[in-house]
Amino acid sequence: MRDRDATGRPRQARPRDALGRPLPYGTAGVQPVSEEPLPPAETVTTACRLIAAGRPFSAHEVLEARWKDGPDAERDLWQGLAQLCVALTHAARGNATGASRLVERGAGRIERYRLGDHPTYGLDLGAVLSCAREQVYHSNPDAESE
Repeated sequence: MRDRDATGRPRQARPRDALGRPLPYGTAGVQPVSEEPLPPAETVTTACRLIAAGRPFSAHEVLEARWKDGPDAERDLWQGLAQLCVALTHAARGNATGASRLVERGAGRIERYRLGDHPTYGLDLGAVLSCAREQVYHSNPDAESE
């Protein structure tokens, strides 16, 4: 059964490790991130900080909140970035197949987004894609062939 808040909305109360894996109740985990969407620039800053701290799963949660709350025209950006973070999570967990699939799925969304005249909130999307692919394929050399 999923944890719920006082209003009955599903909320994750179970502690998690830095890569998002659930820990037993009562165990100290990483500080959870807010499930409320942040403004776009703050979303980018927060996600980058979390990735730098080795918490790509938490970055994914921040980006996911923005994608679900943001305008339809920006869905590919936020969903693509969230998928890149899931790819980084899979890579860190040793799941080369999941990492390579998610990095390419996220890259496809970001590439579609780049075709339009949309805001990037200070991100160099080409550099973001290169960095994510480097992280996924460098940490899992066999991933490219899967």
